[in-house]
Amino acid sequence: MLRILFNSRNPVYKEPFGTVTVGQVCSLRMKIPCYCQARNVVCLLLREDGQPLREVSFSLEETAPPYESWTCSFRLEEPGLYFYYFRITTPNETFSLLRHGEDTNMESGDRWQLSCTTPAASVPDWAKGAVIYQVFPDRFAKSGECDLTGKLTPYTVHKKWSEEVHWQPTDSGEVLNNDFFGGNFKGITEKLPYIASLGVTILYLNPISKAFSSHRYDTGDYKTPDPMLGTNADFVELCREARRLGIHVILDGVFSHTGSNSLYFDKYGAFGGHGAFTDPDSPYRKWYQFRHYPDAYNCWWNFDTLPCINKMEPSYLEYLIDGQDSVVAHWLRLGADGFRLDVVDELPDEFVLRLKKRIRQIKPDALLMGEVWEDASNKIAYGRRRRYFVDGELDSVMNYPFRKAIIDFLRQRDDGKGFKEAVMTIVENYPPEVMACCMNLLGTHDTPRILTALMDDFEGSRAEKSVRHLSPGQLLVAKERLRMASFLQFTLPGAPAVYYGDEAGMEGYADPFNRRTYPWGREDPDLLAHYRRLGQLRRDNPALQSSVIEFFTAADGHLGFLRTSQENLSQRVEVYVNRSGDPWEIPAGQLLLGHALETVAPGALVLMPNGFCALEV
Repeated sequence: MLRILFNSRNPVYKEPFGTVTVGQVCSLRMKIPCYCQARNVVCLLLREDGQPLREVSFSLEETAPPYESWTCSFRLEEPGLYFYYFRITTPNETFSLLRHGEDTNMESGDRWQLSCTTPAASVPDWAKGAVIYQVFPDRFAKSGECDLTGKLTPYTVHKKWSEEVHWQPTDSGEVLNNDFFGGNFKGITEKLPYIASLGVTILYLNPISKAFSSHRYDTGDYKTPDPMLGTNADFVELCREARRLGIHVILDGVFSHTGSNSLYFDKYGAFGGHGAFTDPDSPYRKWYQFRHYPDAYNCWWNFDTLPCINKMEPSYLEYLIDGQDSVVAHWLRLGADGFRLDVVDELPDEFVLRLKKRIRQIKPDALLMGEVWEDASNKIAYGRRRRYFVDGELDSVMNYPFRKAIIDFLRQRDDGKGFKEAVMTIVENYPPEVMACCMNLLGTHDTPRILTALMDDFEGSRAEKSVRHLSPGQLLVAKERLRMASFLQFTLPGAPAVYYGDEAGMEGYADPFNRRTYPWGREDPDLLAHYRRLGQLRRDNPALQSSVIEFFTAADGHLGFLRTSQENLSQRVEVYVNRSGDPWEIPAGQLLLGHALETVAPGALVLMPNGFCALEV
């Protein structure tokens, strides 16, 4: 029996693809079997809370048996998140038409999503299609001796770069994260040519402000670099040398909380006793939420070392955002090109938009990225629907959904259909400019090393994880999977992000074992060469830097999709990945990059198991 046809991802049925801007015409087409004898077709538009907005009537466009084509057009006048579905009336009944995957489904299913964004929202050109390299500063590279003057105590400095990170809790059960290896700005600066050799155009640094812990998410002084990392002058030099190599530097913005051991809270008196905890008349007193002063206060995820901040407190906004020498102004003027907002879900929309406007005022092409683990277009946090994209708050987000899709596909939890659905959902829901610079990650400081994640889900104790490594056989399989995973990462829409050391073959479970030191001199040369080829592939092919993607197969362990340049439609790259156990014959084309590929005839190639390739067509 013929079905009613509508596919929001097909331009035959919806124009434009994906999101719309305020006032832009959105056109829909539906094909209904003639035998239905449709009398009335309506699109029901809903607000983000599910309340009706309006009904838009379709008109009969043409009859071409066995189908009738019905069309409608509308504009949205306010930015926001909307949903829609259809109602069809025939001589015998009236029924609803809802979404079921890419198809339609009568009476049950989901509504289609439609984001309407403000036309003024734009992202920096330099971030579109970028390659990102993430550095955990203490563990990447060290040059010279560290100046420990002013370093918050107590701390431990490892004697050897290759030592294991401290993972043991104290006698009281605390994990202090106060062991350091001495990675610093000068070390990163010296390794910039290496970073550039990977095709990197954005260097993302985990927190660099003065702090007690090695991860530095417990900010001690927003405007002062940790003395172990170096000075303001060292940071300026890092940014200057990075820009000379075509690399922009973005910083971690940790603005939802500070450290308890900080200039602002000063629980232990290390900063002179004028913080909110030690002085009830402190200028920072209103920044924090005390349930009972001073010993009971709101803190991030109940970690009493991370007291939460009242984000909309005027004095905090002045210090962090609005002031002439605010925190964001300070770092942008020293050379930073933007920020990645830690736990952006915990920052009010008003705060994020205010921050975005301020950094653009200071540096018109500054980048603002957010940490979001889900689909950021429809995220609900703390009972509120977030407006990251519809109000142009964020230029980009961390793309964890792609990471999950890649791992599930390569670990045979999905035959390809789920991968396609996950990718196309994000591409459809995100504005194209946002999609072009989405941080497509495989590993971060918050996840197990990707080499480990692709092979092992061990859930043992920290003591067991500290000594557990992949066996030689597992390592071979994991590296084969990593080649495919990174190939997908670099050929999907967005900005591929490499967590330092993943390209060198580092393994390890989550914190702290994903934060070991970079293995200088002990890198896997084959993996490193592979990542350099990926960087060159990305740099040399504009089609891979766009947000346009079209799948032509996604099933039975096979993935095939087409990437097209938005500026030049003749620039096209076909991507093939074979995770199945059998050879796969594919059409021949100009080979850009391939692995496990054989030529069998003038017009055909065979992609062997675990093979992948990119072809210019």
